[in-house]
Amino acid sequence: MSAHWEHFPHGADVGIRGFGGTKAEAFEQAALAMMAVVVDVSTVAPREAHSFECEAPDDELLFVEWLNALIYVMDTQHLMFSRFAVVLEGSRLHGRAWGEALDLERHHPAVEIKGATYTMLRVTHQGTSWVAQTVLDV
Repeated sequence: MSAHWEHFPHGADVGIRGFGGTKAEAFEQAALAMMAVVVDVSTVAPREAHSFECEAPDDELLFVEWLNALIYVMDTQHLMFSRFAVVLEGSRLHGRAWGEALDLERHHPAVEIKGATYTMLRVTHQGTSWVAQTVLDV
């Protein structure tokens, strides 16, 4: 199965799923799914790289930490991202995100994400692929 992402309905919020051949790839695809809730990621140029370091006692909590770290930087630095790279080492995540400053005229943000939640949180290996999913509070 090739890496990809999808949204799924969840009441007033939005569910996201990332799929990949590795757990890290599923985390990357979920980050793309999260960005696609806000903007058309094809309009975001990967001009600047930002580094992220996260640590948590299990895969699910590490996944939420990753997404919430991205949301924090998006919110505080007014950035949009369109490309992600994740390296997982045990309970640690080393991530990079490429993007640019929010341009309201070009990006047309649809919603503001308040955070990744523990609702329907799951990181699992299914057959030949990994799945990382959660519900975003929008």
